[in-house]
Amino acid sequence: MTPLNRLLTIMQTLRDPERGCPWDRQQTFASIAPYTLEETYEVIDAIQREDFADLRGELGDLLFQVVFYAQMADEQQRFNFDDVCNAISDKLERRHPHIFGDVQAETSEEVLQNWEAIKHSERAEKSQHSALDDIPKALPALMRAHKIQKRCSTVGFDWNNLGPVLDKVHEEIDEVMHEAQQAVVDNDKLEEEIGDLLFATVNLSRHLGSKAEVALQKANDKFERRFRQVEAIISSQGLVMSDATLDQMEEAWQQVKVLENKQ
Repeated sequence: MTPLNRLLTIMQTLRDPERGCPWDRQQTFASIAPYTLEETYEVIDAIQREDFADLRGELGDLLFQVVFYAQMADEQQRFNFDDVCNAISDKLERRHPHIFGDVQAETSEEVLQNWEAIKHSERAEKSQHSALDDIPKALPALMRAHKIQKRCSTVGFDWNNLGPVLDKVHEEIDEVMHEAQQAVVDNDKLEEEIGDLLFATVNLSRHLGSKAEVALQKANDKFERRFRQVEAIISSQGLVMSDATLDQMEEAWQQVKVLENKQ
């Protein structure tokens, strides 16, 4: 038995109506979806930590999600695991005509141009006529903003240089502050303007060649690392964070930054 067949057999056993696992038997597509997202992030975390022993296990967990969906679909006579494999194989061959067909593409840029043209044709076949039709709403907000902007760029709806992009960020900051400084703040309007500012910031990140989701994750990690060191410094002074003054915490923060710059 191949490793894949072993996994498929285990999944069938877990879902068996008579001798399967009670928890696995009661799951649905909707109930499993949050676990799929969690497992995806755990894969990404292992990659970022360069922990390849952990990555092996996390990839297995993610593969199990695919097997789980395929088993449930097979039970409902919708599709099975082989259909999933054939679907992605067909898509890869269709989207790589420079490898599996007679289309010429010598550079990565040419490959991406062909890829977008093929995806446009696929959307048309599905009666998806907007460039944005197949962007999942369930994506994390920063990632979805980047994808929306990138897709718009493929049809020419984009600035060609950095100046207007940066101007838009400043414009949105001004609009946020305008709403925030009203005598009676309209919280819905303020939230809308903050959203516009975040969207404009994602656009700036994209034009600078960075993905905002990745950049913010790294910023989160940096802040967490520094804050934990601030806690350690405050503790070494015989204090707890709730009793320390803001000036004491700021002094500790600056110490942490100085130490990091020396490394």
